[in-house]
Amino acid sequence: MTTLSPENSLSARWSASFILVKRKPPIDKTEWDGFFDENGLLAKSRDFICVNILERGLHPFVRTEAWKFLTGYYSWQSSQDERLTVDSTRRKNYEALCEMYKKIQPLLENLHRNFMETRNTIEYQQGFHEMVMLFQLMAEHDHETFWLFQFFLQKTGNSCVIKIGVGKNLDVLNILINFLDPVFAEHLRGKGAGTVQSLFPWFCLCFQRAFKSFDDVWRLWEVLLTGKPCRNFQVLVAYSMLQMVREQVLQESMTSDSILLACNNLIDLDADVLISAACLVYAELIQKDVPQPLKDFFL
Repeated sequence: MTTLSPENSLSARWSASFILVKRKPPIDKTEWDGFFDENGLLAKSRDFICVNILERGLHPFVRTEAWKFLTGYYSWQSSQDERLTVDSTRRKNYEALCEMYKKIQPLLENLHRNFMETRNTIEYQQGFHEMVMLFQLMAEHDHETFWLFQFFLQKTGNSCVIKIGVGKNLDVLNILINFLDPVFAEHLRGKGAGTVQSLFPWFCLCFQRAFKSFDDVWRLWEVLLTGKPCRNFQVLVAYSMLQMVREQVLQESMTSDSILLACNNLIDLDADVLISAACLVYAELIQKDVPQPLKDFFL
C-alpha cells in the first residue's frame, strides 16, 4: 500500500471532513479581512485559507481579491503597500503590451499576407472566449482580467490547453478508470479506443458548461487553484462526472456517440456535490496501492 506523507494524510482528512460535514457559509469580507494584520500581511497560514476555500468557498465580494492570491497575481507574503505597487505594475505592463501590439500589427499585416488568419488560428481555442468572459465578469479592470486569466492557466498547469494539458488529463483519466473501476473500463474499451478521449471538451472548457450557474463554475475553479486536496484535481472531477452516467452506460446498449451525448447532457450540476464526490474519489485513491503514473500525477 502507498505510504502516505503527513501532507497526504491530512488531505485525506480534509476530504473526509468535506464529505461528512455540512458546508459552512462561504468566506465573507469580514472573515477575509481578519486573515490579515494591520499592515495587510497574512496572519493565517496559506494552507489554512486554502483548506477553508476547499470546504466552504468564497463570497462573491471577496472572490476577486482572493483569486489574486490564489493565482499568484499577489504574493501571499506581500503587504498592503506592496500589493498596491503590484497592481500599478500589472496595469502598466498590460498597457505596454497593448501599445506594442498596436504598433507591430500593421507591420506584421504588411509582411505576412495571411497574418490575421494565422493570428486567429494561434490565439483561438475552443472555450477560451467563454472562460475569459467569466474573468471579465469577476474582475473590474481589463488588466486584471488579462493577468488573472494568464496566471490561472499557469497555476492549473495549462490543464485546459489542448496541446499541453488536455491530452495528459485524458491519458490519466483512462489510467484512473482502469485502476478504480476495471469493469467500466473494459466496457468503455469495447465501445472504441476514443471513447474517453472524446471527453476533451470537459477539460478545454474547464467544466464550464456542466454547471447551473457562474457561481458554481467559480466555486470549482477556485478549488483547483488551491491545490487541495491534491494536485490535478480536475481529473478526479472528470472521473466523478463519468461515474454519474456509469449505470446508464452499462445497462443500455449505447454506442460511443451515445455515451458522449450522455456525458454532454451532464448540465446544471451543483459544484459542491461534484467537489464532494471528487474528494471521495481522492480519499479512496490514497488508501490503495497506487500505480506510479497516478502517484506522480496526484500525490
